[in-house]
Amino acid sequence: MCGRFTLNQSAATLAQVFHVEPVSDLAAEYNIAPTQMVATVLQNPESEKREFKQLHWGLIPSWAKDTGMGAKLINARAETVAEKPSFRSAFKHRRCLVLADGFYEWQRQQGKKQPFYFRLQDGQPFAFAGLWEKWRSPADEEIISCTILTTAANELLQPIHERMPVILEPQDYDLWLDSQAQTLETLQQLLRPYPAPAMTAYPVSTLVNNARHNNPQCIIPLSDQNAPANQLN
Repeated sequence: MCGRFTLNQSAATLAQVFHVEPVSDLAAEYNIAPTQMVATVLQNPESEKREFKQLHWGLIPSWAKDTGMGAKLINARAETVAEKPSFRSAFKHRRCLVLADGFYEWQRQQGKKQPFYFRLQDGQPFAFAGLWEKWRSPADEEIISCTILTTAANELLQPIHERMPVILEPQDYDLWLDSQAQTLETLQQLLRPYPAPAMTAYPVSTLVNNARHNNPQCIIPLSDQNAPANQLN
């Protein structure tokens, strides 16, 4: 699964990498957690231009009675996303890029869970494959939410976890965002494990286990910490 990630990039960098209009500076995020707002890129179906939007992380289906389902739908399995009632409509018509520059996964070690930080070798921002949905309450409150797709782990992640988020190749962004591209076979080809040689990983402090901790220390390699991880909780 993908339950925590980071985005610490300037607005200018994001605008350049994802071909969107310059956006307001975003606060550096070192420990993004479910139900928080996340940076995404959608394609406007009328202008066909990419648009930057902040969405609620945890997809709330349009038919849901309340927002409670969102916390359970932070991820969608790539293998079954086209079939699941919660995701199949969004998979056909409402796909998005969820912006990130790293993510966390946990490995069980001697009865404890050790967090690892994963990012690209070049340190550049990237996009998770995401879906979005619009939900409206009986009181006419509107929430636009999203989920992140996951797939089988690549060789780098396999020792840590069996799943990983789908990281899209930049050349595939247009196809993923195109609401007219609905062929299952075409879309499924994009939902593959990202090449392990292009990524790097290292253990980090258990500070990240608590979503209230949102600072650069979360991504510092454990070997560089000034104090043992068990003293940082």
